[in-house]
Amino acid sequence: MAFGGLLLMFGTLTQSPSSSITILASHHLCNGWKFSLTNQTDTPVLEVQNLHVSYRANHSWYEAIRDFEITVYPGQIYGVVGESGSGKSTAIKAIIRYLGKDGKIIDGQILLDGENITRKPRRQMKRVWATRMHMLPQNPFVALNPSIRVGEQVAETIRVRDGLSRRKAREKAISMLEQVRLADVKEVSRRYPHELSGGMQQRIVLAMAFSATPQILMLDEPTTSLDVTTEAIMLDIVRELIQTTQAGAIYVTHDLGVVAQLCQRVAVMYAGEIVEDASVQDLYAHPLHPYTIGLIACVPRLGQTKQQAALRTIPGRPPSLQQRERGCQFAPRCPVALEKCFVEHPPLEQAANGHKIRCHRWQETASSELVVEQAFQSGLEVSEHLEREQLLAVENLTKHFDVPRGLLDFLQGKPPTTVKAVDAVNLGIQKGRTLGLVGESGSGKTTLARMIVGLISRTDGTIELNGKPIGNTVRQRSRDALRQIQMVFQNPQDSLNPYLTIGQAIRRPLMKLAKRNRHEAEKEVRRLLVAVNLDESYVNRFPTMLSGGERQRVAIARAFASIPELIVCDEPVSALDVSVQAAVLNLLARLQAENDTSYLFISHNLAVVGYLADYLIVMYLGQIFEVGYGHDLFAPPYHPYTEALVSAIPVPDPTHQTQHIRLSNDIPSPRNLPTGCRFHTRCPRKLGAICEQEVPPWQDDGDGHYIRCHRTIEELILLQQSAPLPQAEEDSSC
Repeated sequence: MAFGGLLLMFGTLTQSPSSSITILASHHLCNGWKFSLTNQTDTPVLEVQNLHVSYRANHSWYEAIRDFEITVYPGQIYGVVGESGSGKSTAIKAIIRYLGKDGKIIDGQILLDGENITRKPRRQMKRVWATRMHMLPQNPFVALNPSIRVGEQVAETIRVRDGLSRRKAREKAISMLEQVRLADVKEVSRRYPHELSGGMQQRIVLAMAFSATPQILMLDEPTTSLDVTTEAIMLDIVRELIQTTQAGAIYVTHDLGVVAQLCQRVAVMYAGEIVEDASVQDLYAHPLHPYTIGLIACVPRLGQTKQQAALRTIPGRPPSLQQRERGCQFAPRCPVALEKCFVEHPPLEQAANGHKIRCHRWQETASSELVVEQAFQSGLEVSEHLEREQLLAVENLTKHFDVPRGLLDFLQGKPPTTVKAVDAVNLGIQKGRTLGLVGESGSGKTTLARMIVGLISRTDGTIELNGKPIGNTVRQRSRDALRQIQMVFQNPQDSLNPYLTIGQAIRRPLMKLAKRNRHEAEKEVRRLLVAVNLDESYVNRFPTMLSGGERQRVAIARAFASIPELIVCDEPVSALDVSVQAAVLNLLARLQAENDTSYLFISHNLAVVGYLADYLIVMYLGQIFEVGYGHDLFAPPYHPYTEALVSAIPVPDPTHQTQHIRLSNDIPSPRNLPTGCRFHTRCPRKLGAICEQEVPPWQDDGDGHYIRCHRTIEELILLQQSAPLPQAEEDSSC
């Protein structure tokens, strides 16, 4: 059963009137703030003591979680961070008693409000899941029935669990949907899950969970797949609901920025163990474990560019269940490991202020005798920006889709609906440079990229490569044009055939497009693997045998195989751990410097795309709203939409105070575009009727920086400088 089953097993619990929640308006500007614990009692809502979990693999049992301990108090959000494979999800599955048949708890205790539920029968756990413990999965779709309208699902959960009438259950369901800031609740409640965005689906699941006023909530990377603006709103809602209901929460993620802005305490996991545990302020100000220091150093800071410094990286990857070390699990990847670290397992020791640490050298780090951060790898330096010859020119590029009519519309003679996905876009990419393209889902980024690559046809406009027009689709392009433009997808499995080995996947474009014979291709495959930091042993492996980061490296190697001049990267690092993300970004920067390749780099995260991009474009509802050099988009003036994107980025610093801008509602449908400025329905800087009726003009801020807005440059500077957003330091080594 999927995690969603935890939300659909019912018991009996009636929510008291005192637990009603008042939510701030969904469209607001506010100063930076963090909730502190209120009404914290000495009685924890959840205690996990000495938890050991094993998994069965290949007819043998392996220890997956060892000596896991955590204590959560009412109103507290406890972060659990670490790379994929560190055991985060396994730990919370064990806590909620939802391990599969191949997993079992070997030792330890799980106390829920003082009650030991470690060995509680599944029949009794169903009642606990219904009323006291809830789980928010990474993919909300698994918690929703695709054949039932979402309003009915929330109401049914309430009716069966609380014993309410259908009318009362519907009323309470509507109330809960309003509390999670869904606009036009009655309309949304009539939709099916597939008709909603990922952010709306996640809020539906959150409403179902809090309708029971749970004692503890488990959140397993619930915002990983969301846009940065949607993620910011989701985190606000979680924070407010936890604070108001005084439930406890465990928030699992690999995003250190989210933890810094949301949690009060953090546990860092590696290879099934907690290696560091501290208050969020202490952990970020004084990390003691080399793994924690490495993770924090990997995060790109807002405004940091490849010209300033390469990102720090952590070599290698977490060990599998069968590869656990006798000594410190992190020793093979640790830049300051001693011989003792490989043979002696470190205990979890107590430092000052409740700070717990599992490292033989933590006292040296605490006293500043040992400086760990400088020991982590960094990439090559990249030359400063210089004007180059133009490689790609896009003019008036347009893509409109005709949506088929329903039977009723057909009988009434209504014309087909037109979706304006991309509308008259102009852009250029210089040789050896990176153009960053940012915007929310639904802004038209991927449609634009697929037209450039030739995967979909264009309605209007021209695309020129090296001054020559190229065909509409791949079928209409020459072999040389196909060789010159390649693509790296968000999910590397989209470009890797599961039935071909890695060597075969890379060899194919070498022979088909680069015209290499088999012997030359075999040699080049090995060179490309080494170039993306993979050894020759990967040649005979299949994609399923690789981690997500390794598959993405193979996809990059395959893209470079045809010796392209332009590579389109569509969200290539959005699903990767922070350490793998840093390594891939450094890899792209190095390969660009070595091969003089151009990139079109697409992302919704300005900090990530800003690191790699020489020039940036901000896109919204099929139109470009701002263009400029990378450094221009991280200081005022910027378009109000860019301002909202920047302010929504979770900064990996719990002491950081900034102005938060939350956009109301979801991005409008391109089927029914707003008149005037397309951003006016969500704009925090809206002037009035002029924004609703007239298309905004382009304004020149100088040095190639242009903003499409009715407000003048001077007005934007005045409004935005009153609360400046965070900047990366010039000498940042992170």
